[in-house]
Amino acid sequence: MGYEAALKDYARFDFTHDGRTFPVWTRGSGPAVIVMHEMPGLHPQVIRFADRVAAAGMTVYCPSLFGKPGKPASRGYALQSMLGVICVRREFTIWAKDKSSPVVDWLRALARKAHADCGGKGVGAVGMCFTGGFALAMMTEPSVVAPVLSQPSMPAGAAKDKGGIDATEAEIACARRRFAEEDLSMIGLRFKSDKLVGDARWERYRREFGDRFEAIELEDEDAAPSFIPPHSVLTLHLKEDGPTKAAEQRVIQFFRERTGA
Repeated sequence: MGYEAALKDYARFDFTHDGRTFPVWTRGSGPAVIVMHEMPGLHPQVIRFADRVAAAGMTVYCPSLFGKPGKPASRGYALQSMLGVICVRREFTIWAKDKSSPVVDWLRALARKAHADCGGKGVGAVGMCFTGGFALAMMTEPSVVAPVLSQPSMPAGAAKDKGGIDATEAEIACARRRFAEEDLSMIGLRFKSDKLVGDARWERYRREFGDRFEAIELEDEDAAPSFIPPHSVLTLHLKEDGPTKAAEQRVIQFFRERTGA
C-alpha cells in the first residue's frame, strides 16, 4: 500500500505563491484550519489529528512541507527528513533567534485562500515541533485568528536556551496588537521535560503575551509510548484518555470558538 493511501479521504491540490509550490491535502466543511505537520512529515498521527478537526465541523488544510506524505514516523525517517530540511535551509530558519522562516509567507497566502474558500470568522493554524512557531508568525495575516503552537522547537541550538522564538519583533508586536484589539489569544502545548522546548522559550511566550498565552503543560506520565521521549502532544504521544486527550479536545474547541464553526 502506498504511503498516500493514508490520505485517501482527502483531496489534493498544489498551491503556489511567490515561486514556492507545495502540495496541500484538504478535507471537511466549515471554516478552515491549517494543520502544519511536525518532523518527519505528514505522517498518519498528524492525519489522525486533522481527521478529528474535520469531524468537529471544520475544513482542514494539510500542506506537506517536507518528508513523504502518509509515511509512518520512525527514528530513522526523522533523521533523514531533518538532514533533508537542513540541505534546503533557504525555506526554513533553523538556528537564528527571533527570525521567521521564509516558508511562512507561503503559509500566510494559503491562509488567505483557505479563508476565501471556506468563510467563517477566520482561519485556525497549528504548528508542531519544527513548524511549531509558524502559527505565531502567521498572525500578520489578518485571516488567521486562532494560533496554536504545539511543542515549538525552533530555533535550535543555543538560541533555545536564550529564549529564542521563530518570529520577528514585528511579527510579535503585530500578534500582541491583534490579541488586544480583536480579543484573540493563542495556545501553547509542551511536555515539561521536553528539552527541545526549553523553559526560557516558554517564559518568553509568557512575557510577550501575558494572559493571552494559554499554556498547556504535561507530565511525562501523560505521554503514550513512542520511539522518542515525550514531545509530540497531539500526535505520537497522544493517549486516548487523560491529559493529552484533554489537550487535543481543548485545541479543537479553541478552533471552533475562534473560527465560528
